[in-house]
Amino acid sequence: MSYRLSRRELLRLAGASGMAAGLGGTLAARSLLADPPNEKGFIGGVISPSVTQPTTSCPSVVGGKVVQPQRELTLLDQTDVLVVGAGPAGVAAAIAAKRAGAQVTLVERYNHFGGLWTGGLVLVVLGHMVKGKKQVCMGIGEEMMQHLDKIDGGIVNRKPGVNPTVDAEALKFVMLDMIEEAGVKVFLHCWGVDAILDGNTVCGAVFESKSGRQAILAKQVIDATGDGDVFAAAGAEYTHFRYQIGLCSRIGYLDKVDPALLNQKPKPRGLGMISPMPGVNWIGMRGPDGDALDVKELTRLEMSHRRFIWESMQKMRSTAGFEPVRLVETAPQMGVRMSRSVAALKPVTFQDFKAQTRFPDVVAVGGAWSGEHDEWQIPFGALVPKKIDNILASGRCIATDLKMVDLVRVIPICFVTGHAAGVASAVAVKDGCKVRDVEVPKVQRILREQDAYLG
Repeated sequence: MSYRLSRRELLRLAGASGMAAGLGGTLAARSLLADPPNEKGFIGGVISPSVTQPTTSCPSVVGGKVVQPQRELTLLDQTDVLVVGAGPAGVAAAIAAKRAGAQVTLVERYNHFGGLWTGGLVLVVLGHMVKGKKQVCMGIGEEMMQHLDKIDGGIVNRKPGVNPTVDAEALKFVMLDMIEEAGVKVFLHCWGVDAILDGNTVCGAVFESKSGRQAILAKQVIDATGDGDVFAAAGAEYTHFRYQIGLCSRIGYLDKVDPALLNQKPKPRGLGMISPMPGVNWIGMRGPDGDALDVKELTRLEMSHRRFIWESMQKMRSTAGFEPVRLVETAPQMGVRMSRSVAALKPVTFQDFKAQTRFPDVVAVGGAWSGEHDEWQIPFGALVPKKIDNILASGRCIATDLKMVDLVRVIPICFVTGHAAGVASAVAVKDGCKVRDVEVPKVQRILREQDAYLG
């Protein structure tokens, strides 16, 4: 295919090739033609020739203290339901709320959907099944995995009684596709930093991004940040946990290693688990207990984990037969398991788990890691802060006790509690009530219509 260049473009190319004559002018000119020019010729442009940002809102030092002056924030958006965090809980919440008839805005601090499920490389799906190989975490999260079924290399081990493993990139695309199909408005690269309050009622959230500090107003807010950043900023009471923080990774070229070495007993350390990509395994890391709300501790653990992963990889490669193995990727997100848990109307407790308590306001059901026990119910009250209105928790930051953390924090519980929060928020908007006052039977009916399992 040929492309017609304007005289200006030809002169620009000639100038570029002349300047790069010492490096091979022809090659320099060809590099500029590597991509077909559009109607503007990929020339770029000046947005503004001279820019100075106002400093009236900059913090100042007053009496040795740093003081932030009062300022008006730009309104980025206004919506019915604002979902903060686009992990499995946030994506499920946004899609569910939109399908239930609400206008929805989803905001995420990273550049992709999926949270720790994708960016954290927590690829294995645990906690969705119970005794008898029955799957109990259904709804939108199961729909995501059904989409992965149709993608070559999207998911493996999809059979009853087995924990499947997903491909992170395929799942990122599936989530993007489902979000766009649902018609959810999205802002990426936005970090939620504060709540907007009217008394005890949350009216939206404040975000930091390359566009500065901006606000989004909403009738209902869903905190799907994992760490409960929004409800904490709103003044909601919470439990502060210290828990294991790891860092997942992937290794490759295992298909170049003699299968006998891979299957020997005991197996070499650090081989990890199968992934949908041939020759590539993913490796989880338990990690030590840490405070995920302490930036100094997060920094220390991040640096320590990355050194450990790299040195472990070199040790494996120095083992006879494993020379071809390479470190493919370390997760861009730390493997935080628990930090904040909201103080809610009815927390998920180990006592209720053992007693197999049935809740009239059940909105989700959890399973076992590998089908070793029966299902357990999650009441709507576990999502509702005690005193702060019009915000729900979802994902790992719902109300729980320490003994239930390892069940509450896993991916399927995130997507079923997100699903519930999305539907409940949409119902509250439609009925014009506080989200704590929604008619739970109506929420349950819509959840079942959206293929959720409630027992």
